[in-house]
Amino acid sequence: MVQRIYRRKIFQKKKRNIIITSFKTLGIILFIFLFGVVFLFIFNIRDLPRPEKFTEGIIPQSTKIYDREGKVILYEIAGEEKRTVVPLTEIPDYLKWAVIAAEDKNFYEHQGLDMGAILRAILIDLKLKKPIQGGSTITQQLIRSYFLTSKKTLKRKTREIMLTLELEKRYSKDQILEWYLNLIPFGSNLYGVEAVSQAFFGKHISDISLEEAALIAATIRAPSYFWPDGPHLKELLARKNYVLERMRKLNYISEKEEKEAREKEIKFTLEINPIKAPHFVMTYIKPYLENKYGRDFLNRAGLKVYTTIDYDLQKKAEIFLEEGVKNSERYNAYNGALVSINPKTGEILAMVGSKNWHGESEECSPETNKCKFDPKVNTALTLRQPGSAFKPFVYLKAFQKGYTPETLIWDVATEFNPNCSPEANQIYDKYGLKCYHPKNYTNKFTGLINFKSALAQSQNLPSVKVLYLTGLKETLDLVKTLGITSLKDKETYGLSLVLGGGEVSLLEMTKAYSVLANDGIKVPLNSIRKIEDANGNILEEIKKDKLRILPSQIVRQINDILSDNKARAPVFGWNSVLYFKDYNVAVKTGTTQYFNDAWTIGYTPSIATGVWVGNNDNSSMTKPGVVLAGPIWHNFMAEALKKFPKEDFKKPEKIITGKPILDGKIPEQAHSILYYVKKENPRGEIPEDPSTDPQYLNWEYAIHKYLGSL
Repeated sequence: MVQRIYRRKIFQKKKRNIIITSFKTLGIILFIFLFGVVFLFIFNIRDLPRPEKFTEGIIPQSTKIYDREGKVILYEIAGEEKRTVVPLTEIPDYLKWAVIAAEDKNFYEHQGLDMGAILRAILIDLKLKKPIQGGSTITQQLIRSYFLTSKKTLKRKTREIMLTLELEKRYSKDQILEWYLNLIPFGSNLYGVEAVSQAFFGKHISDISLEEAALIAATIRAPSYFWPDGPHLKELLARKNYVLERMRKLNYISEKEEKEAREKEIKFTLEINPIKAPHFVMTYIKPYLENKYGRDFLNRAGLKVYTTIDYDLQKKAEIFLEEGVKNSERYNAYNGALVSINPKTGEILAMVGSKNWHGESEECSPETNKCKFDPKVNTALTLRQPGSAFKPFVYLKAFQKGYTPETLIWDVATEFNPNCSPEANQIYDKYGLKCYHPKNYTNKFTGLINFKSALAQSQNLPSVKVLYLTGLKETLDLVKTLGITSLKDKETYGLSLVLGGGEVSLLEMTKAYSVLANDGIKVPLNSIRKIEDANGNILEEIKKDKLRILPSQIVRQINDILSDNKARAPVFGWNSVLYFKDYNVAVKTGTTQYFNDAWTIGYTPSIATGVWVGNNDNSSMTKPGVVLAGPIWHNFMAEALKKFPKEDFKKPEKIITGKPILDGKIPEQAHSILYYVKKENPRGEIPEDPSTDPQYLNWEYAIHKYLGSL
């Protein structure tokens, strides 16, 4: 009995020891487990991102390039994330409701985590045996898309919960919703509702309709799957209707609104990275911005670049140029360019660098590997010979030196190389240099003609004489002040410069003509009105400097000539494409010797426009500038003039020098102008021995031969 009691005590003691040991072991295990959980928790939240990043202005945004009004996005410079941040006040209420209805119906009630949604998601995942169903709130999605990844791991989930609770603690629901709507990804590097609205519908987010808002909300769950032009459009539209139904059940919209929105057809633009005014943007504005601000900065800085482009005129320019070049293909002309400038502000209103940026190269030669049409080349910036479009600058310099529009000069067959026969029939002189005896376009000579008629009718030979009288270097200095900087090496040019012997760009030619349109006042060439950073601070503004570089009287003489339809009628006709019945328009055409380039440049005090037609490979055409470039220029100007108040050129004063040859009085004896004036100072004393001028003998010979007195 005693032994039995003893054994029972021993057993009870052992049992008690086992229980104590078990509790100790369990305690140790529990301690290790809790320590492990704490360790893992601390490990997973180390280097936790700061929610303050949302308020530090570091949300990457693409740089937007706008038209002059800021209404049309010409292009976006973006990196991996194409985004435009918009305030919640600009986002329609029904888009907010649609997103809440689709993604987080209790958004304004919970504190960041929706336990009911999480529990439902867990049960569904357990049933499917896959972590598919999401129970994330809008705040969790925001944290995940901005700070973390979508990969479902313990570490990511822990960090997500901590950041979500912290964000909800610090910021209002509206602020969180604004960040969410601006940061949520929509696929194809589109981020935020503004970017997707522009891409899907081509409109600002504030302008979308209820059904468009529901569709945007419908894509959030699976952007790639629900892409509008993908194979699941039917499913996308079905989910859009589901969102509308949810909105109605949550009393955000009425049954009538739901029904109407279901039935309305949605039209997509699907321009993910559209380019408007492409040559202007891609070859003129974008290189400037990248050079000044850097490509990486532009990709994320959210700059707003307001250019000078008048998008209405830009569209018309593109249409007229493409149509005009198409009509010119029968004359072997396959490309063209157009530039239009406001002379008073220097703003580029339109720039078209080829007939079609989106086209394919045409008429390519396998031998030379060159094409007549290269779509991406901006021929408005390409150097080409301007032909007779250069002549007004030579006459401008002549008037500046003291010659007048009435000055008389002989338009007769003349040899300009003093070492060649005055018969104007040699090819080379005794030194092996080319003889030079240019002809007029009509192959006819008019005899005695004044400067005004010679310029208005674009006569070649008198213009070569005018360049000789004004001086080659002096003329080059003048055009440089007008903005033509391509003609750099003065020693490489000769008298053929007046006929377009140097290479210039359409942009700088049009800019130079705009100085004439502005009565001799030069303003900087402007392509940007202003640049703002993401916070609205102005980084750059339009240049408004003005500088008078020419006396108004001199400029008005040129304007009077180029706008005189009567004066040019003998060559161009009374009703040519250069004439506007109700407007005072100055204009000059240009054609190079072998018909490689066709130009028309014209202006009023309000607008200056230049058009070039030709081929990228510099091959010849079969018609002159007035036939090829003229109609394009006329059609564009006819539309452009409607946008500006009617304004006439100021008339020049009548000039009387007292010298008959300069005042347009026919002398009794037939002599060249070199007989009556010293070319350096035409209003000075008469030359004592005009034969000392190297051109005198050939000029005299040509006159007498023309008159038959030899």
